[in-house]
Amino acid sequence: MQDIQSNEVLAEAIVKGMQNLKASKIIVLDLRELENSVCEFFVICQGSSNTQVNGICDSVEKIVREDLKDKPWHIEGRDNSEWVLMDYVNVVAHIFQGEFREFYDLESLWGDAKIKVIEDLD
Repeated sequence: MQDIQSNEVLAEAIVKGMQNLKASKIIVLDLRELENSVCEFFVICQGSSNTQVNGICDSVEKIVREDLKDKPWHIEGRDNSEWVLMDYVNVVAHIFQGEFREFYDLESLWGDAKIKVIEDLD
């Protein structure tokens, strides 16, 4: 079982992987204080195309593997790359194309979570 600090480090590594492929509008939702949360952190970002979404997914997987020797328990959505979910058990990465992020609006669904906005790299 991972400890809280390692889950924070995992979330940071996921952000790094997202930034490597120029993901935009990256946020980290801290769900630890919410009752009945499904995990401790959501890391959410968006890409502008199927190709970029897949690339971001590959980058996250590579950075987490190299930096932390960890791999996702499960990945969903790679077939259409509109919304890819990378489940690291206690940290879940969501990589959206813009219109799908807007439609599913996870930020509102988990509106009670603490939100950390990551500045886009230029």
